[in-house]
Amino acid sequence: MRATSMRILMTGATSGIGLDAARRLLAEGHELIVLCRDPERATQRLGEATDKLQLLQTDLADLTEVHESCRRLLRLNQELDAMVLNAGLQYAGDKRPRFSAQGIELTFAVNHLSHQHIVNQLLPLMTLSNNGRIVITASEVHNPTSGGGRVGKPASLGSLHGLNNERGFVMVDGSTSFDADKAYKDSKLCNLLFARQLVTKLNQNQTAIPVITWSPGLVIPRSSDGFFRYSRQINPLGQLLFAFVARDLLRLTVSVESAGELLVGLISRDDLGPGFHYLNNTLKGPGQHQFLDTQTSPEASDQSLAKDLFERSDELIRMALKESNTEI
Repeated sequence: MRATSMRILMTGATSGIGLDAARRLLAEGHELIVLCRDPERATQRLGEATDKLQLLQTDLADLTEVHESCRRLLRLNQELDAMVLNAGLQYAGDKRPRFSAQGIELTFAVNHLSHQHIVNQLLPLMTLSNNGRIVITASEVHNPTSGGGRVGKPASLGSLHGLNNERGFVMVDGSTSFDADKAYKDSKLCNLLFARQLVTKLNQNQTAIPVITWSPGLVIPRSSDGFFRYSRQINPLGQLLFAFVARDLLRLTVSVESAGELLVGLISRDDLGPGFHYLNNTLKGPGQHQFLDTQTSPEASDQSLAKDLFERSDELIRMALKESNTEI
């Protein structure tokens, strides 16, 4: 574990796992830069901005806001020791797709495109650090053979036919039938493929940075906050029953506190060297999990697909920013 203070950028730091991790990091004396949609809410949960806490109002569903926040940080030209890309949106149960400010399906825009753009823009600041690292919260549901991955339609991007339509697509694989649950699974698959291609590009540039992806396991807090907050609005009774069975009856879940502690550990541990890593908090039995290096699904290991997704995502971002009259 690192004893020195780090300068850390985080998304998804105002609820659930990210909030727990952010509080722990602040308590340990690290400096946090939090990209958040609602600074007032962030202040209520993390405290007033100080020399250790910077709140940047940034809606990850708006690439223009993401781009402007990155430009602001680049102008400061201060090193980043870690980028923690933890924000994750899902609205399973909703029959209709939602779209970002640039007309891109919301799950793909928030969970994948915004994070790819953040890394692409801010990587120069990470190269200023001697111990930079990138941590990306993925999910085991990217894998169709996992417990969560077997429920409903499996994650698969196909040949990325949805991206042929540039914007307005509802599923990355090109399907015209929207499935919010599959859209979330696909976005987590995108996270892993992005991480793989990022490592390839870092290696080509002889940049030694660990890119750490991880799955926290199934986290269902007892509060109305956290990852399932949108699904509760759509299907409150169904979500209540699901939580009771998974969390209280079968004991399949992980607490927010336990997952937050794992995330902090990934940010600070020294044994994960440069390259790609995927760690999964695997369910071993009721109330028992084991956090280990794990193989991703075969599709998440497809280097050709990773390269194609990376390049086409970059093009989609450039086009969306250009049409928003944003200076690139």
